[in-house]
Amino acid sequence: MESKEIHELIELISRSNFSRFELERDGFKIKLVKAGAANVAQAAGHSTVAVAEVPSGISGPVAPAAGAPPDAAQAAGLFDLNSPIVGTFYSAAGPEMANFVEVGSRVKQGQVLCIVEAMKVMNEIESEIDAEVVEVLVSNGQPVEYGEVLFRLRPA
Repeated sequence: MESKEIHELIELISRSNFSRFELERDGFKIKLVKAGAANVAQAAGHSTVAVAEVPSGISGPVAPAAGAPPDAAQAAGLFDLNSPIVGTFYSAAGPEMANFVEVGSRVKQGQVLCIVEAMKVMNEIESEIDAEVVEVLVSNGQPVEYGEVLFRLRPA
């Protein structure tokens, strides 16, 4: 499947009511998943991942729905670091290496917090703010979804 065809599929799915689309043809498999306004494409047996309109991995406190009690993390002024892609979470650069960060670690903007592997590509996930790591919500080797909260950070 050509890159142009993948982009056309992304456009078609983004305009449709589908939230998930999978296609398998001649040993090629592609899975498109809508995540809010963003579309994430994952292709197996192909060397690229097409990603359109992926927002920043950091999100600030979100106002709860009317009548809903505020989340404790939001009330404490914490920021959620969300996974920008679908993949496998790794807390260290290798099996015998120390974790990038632990609860209580102080991190600087641009510092690597973890790796999310997608299609054999190791994607370093960096902090976008100076902060303290308050909570690590994912275990090493665990699959993660687009938008899933990986870390809770307290801004420095």
